[in-house]
Amino acid sequence: MGFSINMTKAKEIHKTNIRKARTPKLAKLDVEFQKALETSADTTSIVSKKKALRDAPANTAINAATTEAELKAAWDTAVLGTSPYSS
Repeated sequence: MGFSINMTKAKEIHKTNIRKARTPKLAKLDVEFQKALETSADTTSIVSKKKALRDAPANTAINAATTEAELKAAWDTAVLGTSPYSS
């Protein structure tokens, strides 16, 4: 007798991993944003990066995932960096 993965629970764990990964990235972007404001530099790209990080847990690929592999593939390395599922 085998076992199966509870995808509902796995998706919640995945979203928690995203939130953990994005926390230091958001903090770094907050500093960059403040420095940009102090020098009147353009903040457009910083705001865009912060939005992508905030939106990451709502990625439609997470909810659409039906297998563990699909869920792992839903980690957006362009936004979140190295996947915690990489070996």
